[in-house]
This record gives sequence, structure tokens and C-alpha cells, in this order.
Amino acid sequence: MQRFLSWSCVICGILAASSVSTESSANAAGRLFNRRATAPPTPCQGTTASSSPVHLVGSEKDVVETAVGAGKFKTLVAAVQAAGLVETLQGKGPFTVFAPTDEAFAKLPKGTVEGLLKDKKALANILTYHVVSGKVMAADVVKLESAKTVQGESVAIVVKSGTVTINGVNVVATDIVCKNGVIHVIDAVLLPPVSKK
Repeated sequence: MQRFLSWSCVICGILAASSVSTESSANAAGRLFNRRATAPPTPCQGTTASSSPVHLVGSEKDVVETAVGAGKFKTLVAAVQAAGLVETLQGKGPFTVFAPTDEAFAKLPKGTVEGLLKDKKALANILTYHVVSGKVMAADVVKLESAKTVQGESVAIVVKSGTVTINGVNVVATDIVCKNGVIHVIDAVLLPPVSKK
């Protein structure tokens, strides 16, 4: 269980590690996101909306070490193992990860997680939908309307009454800085659009 991470990040590595540069967050945001005309309030940093906060600290640790240390991403760890992506996430990045907690995975229909762990391709498709290239902090995210994921599809970003959502999913903790990226915690799993092919 020790060198696994937030599944979301991990996949980013596999599809983008060789092409992702260490560009500044400003350049990454400009290239990957559609910006808002004005900047809404920045969400609370490093905290959650629940009474059980996710404690993720460590700008000296990579995304894998940071997520494992949090103790809230055991399901993500299992997904990372199944996809064989741990080492990738220990690369330079940078990565911006929207990481679901164990509670988020528990909201999926019964059998969904088990099925994904047996289907590497489907797992990768979902994991990459939670990752964008570059290090984009909360102050940048709240200025955006959408973000293109490593999976290829974009997610919608909405800020309303101080709350940030990604495709309707709540962002419950932000700006968990790692030496090779940043993690924003979400309370549900993002599912990419079903292919019409």
C-alpha cells in the first residue's frame, strides 16, 4: 500500500508524462482551461466541508506519497495498483488532480469499482478524466469555466455562493501542494461522457 496514489493523478502520468512540461501554472491554465470574465471568491484552502477533514500536507512529497499519507484514498490506491501506474506519478509532472475520496467511490453503484479494477482500459479512461496537465491552484481554478482533461474530454467548472463544482461534483479540499503537482479533493467520482461510437 506504500507507494500508491490518488488514482486520478496516476493515469495522467501514463498518458502525459512524456509530454507534460514543467510550465508555470499560469501557462498551463491558459492552455488547458477556458477562463471566466471575473474571478469568484477562492475556496477555503486545504479544508473540507465535512466535519472530517482530509489532512494532506507535504510540498516535499510527490502526489503518490501525499495521497497515501492522507489515509482517505484506499480505493484510489487499489485502482492505481490495477492500472500499474504508480511509478509514473513519481515523475516531474506537474499534475493537477481532482481526487475522489473513499467515500466518493462508495457512492458508485454496487459492483462498479470491482468491475473497473478488472478492466484496465475502462479504469484508465475514468482516471485520466480526473487529471489535467500543469499545476493549477484554486485561485486559478475558480476563474475557469472548463478544463480539458488528459482523457480528452472537458469538465465543467462552476463557482456559486463560494462553492466550486466539477461537473456538479463538490470540491471539498483544495491546494494540497506536492512537489510535482497539486491535488484538489472531490466528493464523488467523475464519469466521462459515454462514447457515441
